[in-house]
Amino acid sequence: MAEQDWKHFRVTVPMEHVAHVEINRPEKANAFYEPMWLEMREIFNNLSINPEVRAVVLSGAGPKAFTAGLDLQEETKSGILATTAKDKQDVARTAFKLRRGIETFQDCISAIERCEKPVIVVLHGYALGLAIDIAVAADVRICASDTQFAVKEVDVALAADIGTLSRLPKVVASASWVKDVCLTARKFGAEEALRVGLVSGVFATKEKAIREGMKMAGVIAEKSPIAVIGTKDLLNYSRDHSVAEGNSIFDNLLFEETVIHDVRTGLKYTAVWNAAAIQTDDMPTAMRAAFQKKTPKFSKL
Repeated sequence: MAEQDWKHFRVTVPMEHVAHVEINRPEKANAFYEPMWLEMREIFNNLSINPEVRAVVLSGAGPKAFTAGLDLQEETKSGILATTAKDKQDVARTAFKLRRGIETFQDCISAIERCEKPVIVVLHGYALGLAIDIAVAADVRICASDTQFAVKEVDVALAADIGTLSRLPKVVASASWVKDVCLTARKFGAEEALRVGLVSGVFATKEKAIREGMKMAGVIAEKSPIAVIGTKDLLNYSRDHSVAEGNSIFDNLLFEETVIHDVRTGLKYTAVWNAAAIQTDDMPTAMRAAFQKKTPKFSKL
């Protein structure tokens, strides 16, 4: 596989048929802004169709964070979050513009799930907000023992809209736990993530976790790529359909345009919801408080 230069990522081939994608903005704790998620979509779209790649490992550069989530300073200047501050159109037109931006963002993260090849995500350090969106779009999740997770969106007056609320309940069996971490935005550690099934392995250090991820990817890469791609696709199909629907899969394939996937429906519903909700004055209030390290005060409903 020919290696390509990317601005915010390193993509290497550490072993035959295995690609290593590394989020590479460590000076900003690997926090994302729009050019990064657009670049990530292109990377995973390319890996999906690359015949030399059979498995992918995704990690974050530097010792501090897999990713600290969204770069709020960049996004409030020029990204999706800047739309409400700068756009003087009426609410409906602003909502349409926001929905398009949210759906593009969702699609970029969904590129990980759409990738035909299995994606093993290796988390370490801070894994906040968008880190959970990315992790639950992957196929296998492992982490270092120092990993600190959080679904942080409610702390900036948002319902998580890029995939967590659609995928996390399908990854973790306990609805109570999912609502606990999504509604409180509390941090939780690697052992708790292992206990509830968010990750399937915890390792002493980031380096050991990456080695384990590479080892797993190497095992997968030795299998028939036809069998591996089919297994991933059928497992994802089964997640979103009943057993009876799975038994009639060929009927569904004949009428594929009528098949509604639960995750995709959930993402669209979330995008429509947040196209309106993201315009709230609570967001700048929450962000100012976060930057000032104060407790925000919100108006009554």
